[in-house]
Amino acid sequence: MTHVSERSGAGSSPSGAGGDRQPWTAGTGRTTRKRSVSYADAGVSIEAGDRAVELLKSKVRETRRPEVMGDLGGFAGLFRLDTKKYKNPILASSTDGVGTKLVIAQQMDIHDTVGIDLVAMVVDDLVACGAEPLFLLDYIATGEVVPDKVAEIGAGIADGCRYAGCALLGGETAEHPGVLRPDEYDISATGVGVVEESDILSPERVEVGDVVIAMRSSGLHSNGYSLVRHVLLGAGRMRLDVVIDDFGRQRTLGEELLTPTKIYAQDCLKLIAEAEVRALAHVTGGGIPGNLVRILPEHVDAVVNRSTWKPQPIFDLIQSKGRIEDPEMEATFNMGVGMFAIVSAEDADRALATLTGRGVEAWQAGEIIEGTGTVQMVGQHTRG
Repeated sequence: MTHVSERSGAGSSPSGAGGDRQPWTAGTGRTTRKRSVSYADAGVSIEAGDRAVELLKSKVRETRRPEVMGDLGGFAGLFRLDTKKYKNPILASSTDGVGTKLVIAQQMDIHDTVGIDLVAMVVDDLVACGAEPLFLLDYIATGEVVPDKVAEIGAGIADGCRYAGCALLGGETAEHPGVLRPDEYDISATGVGVVEESDILSPERVEVGDVVIAMRSSGLHSNGYSLVRHVLLGAGRMRLDVVIDDFGRQRTLGEELLTPTKIYAQDCLKLIAEAEVRALAHVTGGGIPGNLVRILPEHVDAVVNRSTWKPQPIFDLIQSKGRIEDPEMEATFNMGVGMFAIVSAEDADRALATLTGRGVEAWQAGEIIEGTGTVQMVGQHTRG
């Protein structure tokens, strides 16, 4: 993060002490006496923001790439794009947030994982077109800047950038008293990546006979939390600190709900390098059908067989507590799959071996057939 918003500029002391020259003055010609009002009186602490940035610097430096120029604190982050690596480099960009998963983090007072979620939502959209994530800019808005809390959030963002192989180039921390509660915050980020024009993944590459490979999610990831909170914490009256036996390892509901989103960026880039990848689909809002359909041309269908995997227990809990129908579940949640790869049939085994070798749980979940550009969900998930 580069700075805290609305900080005073150099040489703009309100009192003009020390002979600082003021950019402009205005007066009525009358002498008035009143108590001086400071920015802190309005609820904004520049000192707290500066302290938060200082706490973050070491973590941000861990994300540095050779292309990064300069250091933190400038008005803009600088990144030297190595155009010699490409014939026709195309820049890709993505922006996203974490949504109401942040409410769980605030209720649990755990803030060092949502930054990973944030990075995942951005970089895995970038890699879906074949782009290598280069750098990310974050934005944190909070009712009150508590340096240690902001540092925890930022540390999670930095960790996510390291996992994704991109630089945390800069960002903004904004204090919004009167708009957000002191303990409330929201976060978002924008990422930029690059891909050779001839290597862009797109629906036009998908062919009849291709194989659909699924990559397991780490859980809910960062979608559907408004429904989750309504079903489990509202109508279901469950407590975040209750231990759920089905989760294993004496894991509480809150801990399960804060499981960080898996970042697939580096795994997918390696997969692209090792196998004939036609397209990638990042499973976010809209679930499996809503995202897989985005990479299908109009003359094919994707057939996905549910019997090839078992969703994590959290999905069963949500569905049973809320009495949610299967179509609604599949339109809202990832149901255990965070990313799909469409690969040529000849490279399916190589693709699976590549992902397995990188510790990614992956399997053949279906195939591409002639059709009309739709997703056919067949079979039933294994239960129990």
